[in-house]
Amino acid sequence: MEDSKKHQGLRRQLINTLREKGISSEPVLMTMLNTPRHWFMDQGLINFSYEDQAYPIAANQTISQPYTVAFQSQLLELIAGHKVLEIGTGSGYQTAILLGITSHVYTLERQKELFKKNATPF
Repeated sequence: MEDSKKHQGLRRQLINTLREKGISSEPVLMTMLNTPRHWFMDQGLINFSYEDQAYPIAANQTISQPYTVAFQSQLLELIAGHKVLEIGTGSGYQTAILLGITSHVYTLERQKELFKKNATPF
């Protein structure tokens, strides 16, 4: 799936919104700026990818609100080399953000539908 100039611009706006809401971790913000959230969303919701909202994915789960992803990631105070265990891979978006900060991320998904949908190794 393409990462168009439009998507990149929408991500920049989202990063500004996250800054306004108090997210200050540059590694988190830069990783979110460089990670296309629309790659992790169902086709029918692509136009909403860069709104600061949670949206449904498979198995009655949601892709988390970008602020939630940023806040959780910021709280971890990760640096390169840290190891992370994520329980509940979901769409894989949070995993991708964590991998942008440290390359040692281990993630588990128990929902078979989500596991099959996202069984691509990062």
